[in-house]
Amino acid sequence: MAAGTSNYWEDLRKQARQLENELDLKLVSFSKLCTSYSHSSTRDGRRDRYSSDTTPLLNGSSQDRMFETMAIEIEQLLARLTGVNDKMAEYTNSAGVPSLNAALMHTLQRHRDILQDYTHEFHKTKANFMAIRERENLMGSVRKDIESYKSGSGVNNRRTELFLKEHDHLRNSDRLIEETIRGFFKYDLNKDFPKIVFLL
Repeated sequence: MAAGTSNYWEDLRKQARQLENELDLKLVSFSKLCTSYSHSSTRDGRRDRYSSDTTPLLNGSSQDRMFETMAIEIEQLLARLTGVNDKMAEYTNSAGVPSLNAALMHTLQRHRDILQDYTHEFHKTKANFMAIRERENLMGSVRKDIESYKSGSGVNNRRTELFLKEHDHLRNSDRLIEETIRGFFKYDLNKDFPKIVFLL
């Protein structure tokens, strides 16, 4: 193998290892972010119910922004590592490189496996984060609905009071009408006049 081609291969391997190290660190941080989001959301719920003294280091909005930023960075690193692996594959298939060089093929396969593992880990962590965030958003929406219902209970009581007053007013009106009718035909009840039948 010529010195020039050997240096090119080693340069690609160096780039691949560097990107793999960066990805490893990013994925660890990404996983911790997902875990801290779940824990901080639980603390938020407890703080809302029991106290107002503690404040999490990061609220949901800050973690959402960090999530989006880190996801983009990891996707970029994965794309760069894919590009390096593709160049390594092209190199092993290029003219002048022994096609049966077991060491080269083994190295290439090893880098491909690492890339596949990192890609799988990234998508799994991302999916978990999205599921946790969706669940917390749903729970937050329910809490808001409950608080809205509680805060609006005064309005509901006022409406109920108005309905009751209107109902009493109608009952009083019916009673006055009945009393008026009875008073108008009162003399018929104390005399032996024929019974009057009203056809309404």
